[in-house]
Amino acid sequence: MTAATALSWVTVCPLDRLDQDRGVAALVAGVQVAIFRTADGLYAIDNLDPVSGAYVLSRGIVGSRGEVPTVASPLHKQVYDLRTGDCLDLPGVSVARHQVRCHNGMVEVRLRQEG
Repeated sequence: MTAATALSWVTVCPLDRLDQDRGVAALVAGVQVAIFRTADGLYAIDNLDPVSGAYVLSRGIVGSRGEVPTVASPLHKQVYDLRTGDCLDLPGVSVARHQVRCHNGMVEVRLRQEG
């Protein structure tokens, strides 16, 4: 991924296409991203489940632990913080999180630049 790609906002879909508390997968600059709409806002993380190695997090169960918005992997049920990407069940395990926004009624994602 180039720096220009990492810093560009990519339009994914209209906001009204996202159901609350359900995930969708989108391909953003060659990266599978899981996007979630909750009562608290929009979240974007990698779709790749680091435990199973499968691209399934967009199909996960959206919920919360206390005030923390979460998604549970549909395969092995590890729970990830949607704000940070950190796994709440396995210390040291995480998924990349990405910037996401609604701009003029469209959901846009900007991949997190590594390094």
